[in-house]
Amino acid sequence: MGAGHPSQADCRRGVRAALAGLPAGSLALAAVSGGTDSLALAGALAAEGPAHDVTVGAIIVDHGLQPDSAETALLAAQQCADLGLAPVAVVQAVVSTTGAGLEADAREARYTALAETAAAMGEEHPAHAVLLGHTRDDQAEQVLLGLARGSGARSLAGMSDLVVRGATPFVRPLLHLPRETTAAACAAWGLVAWEDPMNSDRAFARVRAREALAALEADLGPGLAQALARSADLLRDDADLLDELAERAVPDDDPAGVRVGELADLAPALRSRVWRRLLTRAGAPTGALTAGHVAGCDRLVTDWHGQGPLHLPGDLRVHRVGDRVHIGPPTGGQ
Repeated sequence: MGAGHPSQADCRRGVRAALAGLPAGSLALAAVSGGTDSLALAGALAAEGPAHDVTVGAIIVDHGLQPDSAETALLAAQQCADLGLAPVAVVQAVVSTTGAGLEADAREARYTALAETAAAMGEEHPAHAVLLGHTRDDQAEQVLLGLARGSGARSLAGMSDLVVRGATPFVRPLLHLPRETTAAACAAWGLVAWEDPMNSDRAFARVRAREALAALEADLGPGLAQALARSADLLRDDADLLDELAERAVPDDDPAGVRVGELADLAPALRSRVWRRLLTRAGAPTGALTAGHVAGCDRLVTDWHGQGPLHLPGDLRVHRVGDRVHIGPPTGGQ
């Protein structure tokens, strides 16, 4: 497994940094869809494996959303095995309809399948990690979608290099590279990528964001994706600090309710984050909370004139009595 083309070296450098953080004897697994980015990731992982005291393998997730998905998964698995990755597992993701949309439901099913499979495969290793093939273009699209939704700093911060779900670390070693690099690396390694038809279906917001990003770069000049990704990195540092401060500022759980003064003394940027933590602690689904929900709760502190109770996701009621705000299930006449 050489690195004769610069794109191969670029992909290998990213994977090398990810492997360097793992203890000896660990298991590193590429999450492979069969697309260009994930196959380039698999190629880089296979190339770097011999230089590190880790076992390198792959997990191919079959969502069952396309008529030929099983054949596509088997082809991807064969290419991973031909690269020298072992173990290689093909798993079926169970996509449940939650109302969040097909993209979100498939993503949640994919992460669940990856985490469960990695944990089972990694039982004999001191640690395990799943490597994801997201690129700088994916990051730019994520930020653009956040802008379109009018989201806050956390959403605009995009994807992190590392996220932990349950006991499984998910690492994105190619997040600094453009998609053209992974395409060139795939070609250099002789890998045959599958093109997901959903990637051209404009029914999905991410596809429209990809097209919009290309149009904006054509009008404003190249470098827009890189600038959006750089902005995400800067915002992520800010959001991480604010989240840390908010975590410290969350009042203890008190059956008597939250004292208004404890919230009123916080800066608005911290108070909104504290509200989200209070609401999720009470049972509100994180993905269902909007900026409007948080703003309505905040007015109980900043613009109190007897309003309420507020009805929030998770069948929660938020109301103020005197100098206390109560968050919980409906009671009495609520």
